[in-house]
Amino acid sequence: MEVNGYTIGPGASLQWADLRDANLIGADLTNANLTNADLTGADLTGADLTGADLTGAILSYAHMTGVNLTNANLSHAKLTGAFMFLAKLAGADLTMANLIGACLTGSKLYANLTGADLTGADLTMADLRGANLSDTNLTKVNLSSAWLDTTLQPDGTIHK
Repeated sequence: MEVNGYTIGPGASLQWADLRDANLIGADLTNANLTNADLTGADLTGADLTGADLTGAILSYAHMTGVNLTNANLSHAKLTGAFMFLAKLAGADLTMANLIGACLTGSKLYANLTGADLTGADLTMADLRGANLSDTNLTKVNLSSAWLDTTLQPDGTIHK
């Protein structure tokens, strides 16, 4: 599969790739290197990014319904306004990721969210059991019916 002049497939080397608004529906990008790639507005619905390296990638306003990001590295990634309904993020590293205003409704977030910014994110029915929420900004996050194994205090701090 070729998109915007880039070969898309398992293990693909796509560092700094310009994939803005790309149609990557159902793409197999397992173990791909997407470090610092720009995927702003891309459609990754149903894509498999298991084990992919998305360190510093820009995924703002990307459509990611049902995306598989199991064991993916999304540290320092920008996911502002991303639509990640029913995403699989088990074992993912979202350290210092920007998820401001992201929709993660029904997503499985057994992930490392240390220092992530989830301001205004929608985590309705999200599964956060086992998630590391240390230093995570949860200001105005919708946690309706979310599954947590931690206690969120009124001051926004997390206690296990």
